[in-house]
Amino acid sequence: MKLTYNHKHVGDVLLVTLRKTETPSYEHHEGLTVIKDGDEIIGLNIFDASRSFSLPDAVNIEPDETIVGEINNLLETKGINPIDPDMSPKFVVGKVLEKSKHPDADKLNVCKVDVGDEELQIVCGAPNVDSGQHVVVAKVGAIMPDGLYIRPSTLRGVDSKGMICSKKELNLPDDGIKGIYVLDDSYEVAQPFEVK
Repeated sequence: MKLTYNHKHVGDVLLVTLRKTETPSYEHHEGLTVIKDGDEIIGLNIFDASRSFSLPDAVNIEPDETIVGEINNLLETKGINPIDPDMSPKFVVGKVLEKSKHPDADKLNVCKVDVGDEELQIVCGAPNVDSGQHVVVAKVGAIMPDGLYIRPSTLRGVDSKGMICSKKELNLPDDGIKGIYVLDDSYEVAQPFEVK
């Protein structure tokens, strides 16, 4: 779930993104646009948001039970089913346990990455990825700063669940290093990583 509120450039609109789809449909209600994929609500544009919510100055708002409850209260007043988003962290610290060459692509590697509650197989094309590194992982369901939605994929015949991120992809200042953002060992596996 991603909550965005940019009053300066967008206006008094709270943008709620649950996931992306190639074929969205839109339902317009008074003060609200519901974005759907079939019957599933995947996003909301809530207009005059400051009337319904106490919103921080930050453009990207950390979702919590309180704001989800407030959103659902608003939906209920309009006769719309509530949302039940997965609010587990989607950007976490992972540790690369293994790296092997992709069987069908010279510039890709297949990595096994520990993210705490599971080990993910992630195909990575960064030249500096290596076993033993602490890295930032965008798990399936993450929405990147540029709007890219991370979903399970298959790259040249190998399944990949997530992405090992570079500083540029995380919207962090570029230090000129080509490839993924390698963290120091003070970061703990499964620790949420804040993405602005």
